[in-house]
Amino acid sequence: MSGLVKGLVKHRILVIIVCLALVIPAVLGMAATKTKYDLLYYLPQDLETVQGQEILLEDFGKGAFSLLVTEGMTINEQADMESTLKDIPHVDSVIGFASVTKGMLPIEIIPGSIREMFQRGECMLSAVFFDEGSSSEETMEAINQVRRVAGEKCFVSGLSAVVTDTKQLVEDQEAIYVGIAVALCAVVLMITMDSFLLPLIFLFCIGVSILWNLGSNYFLGEISYITKAVAAVLQLGVTLDYSIFLWHSYKEQKALTADKDAAMADAIRLTFTSILGSSLTTVAGFVSICFMSFTLGKDLGIVMSKGVVMGVLGTVILLPCVIRLFDRPIEKTSHKPLLPDVGGIGRFVVKHYKVLAVVLVLMIFPAFYGYQHVNVYYDMSKVMPPELKSVIANKKLEETFDMATTHLLLVDSNVPQKDVRDMTAEMEQVDGVRSVLGIDSLLGAGIPESIVPNDILSLVKGERYQLMLINSSYVISSDEVNAQIDALNDILKKYDQGGMLIGEAPCTKDLIACTDHDFTVVSLISIIAIFVIIMLVQKSISLPVLLVAVIELAIAANLCIPYYTGTELPFVGPILISTIQLGATVDYAILMTTRYKQNRLSGLDKKEAVEKAVASAAQSVLVSGLGFFAATWGVGLYSNVDIISSMCRLIARGALLSVAVVLLLLPAMLLLLDKIIVHSTFDMKAAR
Repeated sequence: MSGLVKGLVKHRILVIIVCLALVIPAVLGMAATKTKYDLLYYLPQDLETVQGQEILLEDFGKGAFSLLVTEGMTINEQADMESTLKDIPHVDSVIGFASVTKGMLPIEIIPGSIREMFQRGECMLSAVFFDEGSSSEETMEAINQVRRVAGEKCFVSGLSAVVTDTKQLVEDQEAIYVGIAVALCAVVLMITMDSFLLPLIFLFCIGVSILWNLGSNYFLGEISYITKAVAAVLQLGVTLDYSIFLWHSYKEQKALTADKDAAMADAIRLTFTSILGSSLTTVAGFVSICFMSFTLGKDLGIVMSKGVVMGVLGTVILLPCVIRLFDRPIEKTSHKPLLPDVGGIGRFVVKHYKVLAVVLVLMIFPAFYGYQHVNVYYDMSKVMPPELKSVIANKKLEETFDMATTHLLLVDSNVPQKDVRDMTAEMEQVDGVRSVLGIDSLLGAGIPESIVPNDILSLVKGERYQLMLINSSYVISSDEVNAQIDALNDILKKYDQGGMLIGEAPCTKDLIACTDHDFTVVSLISIIAIFVIIMLVQKSISLPVLLVAVIELAIAANLCIPYYTGTELPFVGPILISTIQLGATVDYAILMTTRYKQNRLSGLDKKEAVEKAVASAAQSVLVSGLGFFAATWGVGLYSNVDIISSMCRLIARGALLSVAVVLLLLPAMLLLLDKIIVHSTFDMKAAR
C-alpha cells in the first residue's frame, strides 16, 4: 500500500483529472435513473392487495384511478367534459353520472339513492381510470392533462393526484436541499476548522463522491423520491468526519517530516485504517434497513451504503490530491479555530460523574417509554402541504360527498347476480360505508344486465372478475377504516372466497402490518451487527454493550420528544432514524472509548484517563456532530414535504443528542464501570 499511496500523491494532477472525468458518466447516470413517487409500490409483492392491483390492470386495463369533483356544471357540460377526458392518452375509462345516463341509460331507471351518490347540489362526481400504475410517468402526465381539460371547476383527488403533486414539489426543492446543506456545513466548518479555504475543499471532494454515488443508481433502475431527496444530504453528513480525520492526520505527519508528499502518504495510510473501522458501523446501519419487508428500506439502504463507500474512496483518493494541490492557499487562509476550548468538559465530567450517572438512569424510563409509544401516520396525503391541488381535492371530496377514501372490490364474474346484491346490501350496513357501486347496485333489483350497453358493461365486468367501488367516510390508516376493511373482507369471503378488496386504504393497512414487523427486525439486526463490529474492534465483551446502550439512549431521547409534544411522525421516521442515528453516531462513542483505553494502557488511573479522553476527543466529536446537524437541520426547516422535513429534523436533533450523551454520560459510565471494562477487554490486561 505504501507504493500505491506515494504514487497517488505524486501523480495528483492525473488523479484529480480522472476523478472529475468520472463525474460525466455519473451525471448521465443520474439523469437516466427513474424515480418512484408512490410509496405503496414498495409493499411486498406477495400481498393480496398488491396482487389485486395487478389483476385490475391485466383484466380491466385499469391501474390507477382518481375521483373528480366538478362544481357548477350542467349535466350536458359534465357529459361533454367526461367525453373529452376519455380521449386523453392513458385514460382508460371515465365512469360518471352524466356520461352513463346521457343517451345510454334512461335516467328514470337509475335509483334515486345512486343519483344522490353522484350529484350533491352543484357538485357532480366522476371516476377516471388510467391504464398505468399510480406512480408511472404516463399516469402523472394524464393527471396534468385532466386538470387542464377539466379546468378550475374540477378537483382531481386520489393517490395518483397526490403522487403527481409530490413529484413536482420534490423536483422543485431537491437542488435547494443540497444548497442549504452545503451552505450550513461550510459555515460550521469555517468556524471549527483552522482554514477558510479548507471547508470548501472538503465540500468539493464530498460533492464529487456524492455524484459518483447518485450516478451509480442507474444500475438499480429506479429509486424512491425520498432516497433521491435525502441521499446527498445524508452522505454529506455521515462522511464529513472522514475528511476531518485525514486533515488532522496530515497535520500530525507534517510535524514529523519536511516532505509534504511523504506526510500525505502516511496520512492516507493511517486515515484509511481508522475510517475503514468507522465506516463499517455506518454501513452496518444502512445495510440493516435493507432487511425491511417494505422495500423502501432496501432502496435507501443500498444507495446510502454505496454512498459511504464512495465517501471513503473520495477521502483517500481525491481529497489528499486536492489538499496537496492547494497547500499554499490553505496555509494563507489559515486562522485560529473559533470553537471555544473544550478541555473543561473532561474536568466537569470527572468532577460530577456520579450526578451524570444518575441523570442517565433517570432518563431511561421516560425516554424509552416515549420511544415505544411515538405516534405515526400512514396517510401519504398528510405529508404534503395543505395548499396543493390534490390535498384540496381530497378535502373537497370528503366535505361534499362524505367520502374520505374509495375501496375497489374484485368479485368473481360467475357469482350470481342475486348473491352480489345480497353481498352489496350487507356491505352497505358496515359502519362508515357510504355506498357500494357495481353494475347490479346501479341497475337495482329485477333489472337484467342484458339491457346494459356492452361498452358500459365492459367497464365493470370482465371474463374473470367484476369490479365494484366502495365509498368510505373513514380516513386512510385510521383504526375505523382498518376495522371496516376487516368487516368488508369477512363479508366478501362469505360470497366469494377468491374475491379481493384492494385500493389505497387496504394497501395502507398492509403497510401498517409490514412496518410494525420491520421496526423490530431492523432495530435488532442493526444492534447485533454494530455490537459484533465493536466487539471485534475493541476486543471486548462489555464495551459493545455499553456503547450500543448509550447511543440507543440518545435515539430513545430523540424519538420520545415527538411523543411528549404530541407530534405525529411519518411511519418510516422511527425505523430509519433508529438505524441511521445508531450507525452514524456510534463512531463518536468508539472514538471516546479508544482514547480512554489508550490512556489507561499508558498507566493513567481511571479519572485521568477519562478526563484526557474527553479533552482529546471532544473537538472531533463536536465538529463531526455539528457538521451532521448542519447538513440536515436546514433541510428539515425548509422542506414542506413532511416525510422529508421530519426525517431531517430527527437526524439533526439525533446528532446533537448523540454528541451530548457521548461527551457527558458515556465518560461517567466509563468511570463507574472501569473495573468491569478492564477485566472484560482482551487487550487491557496491562491496565488491570
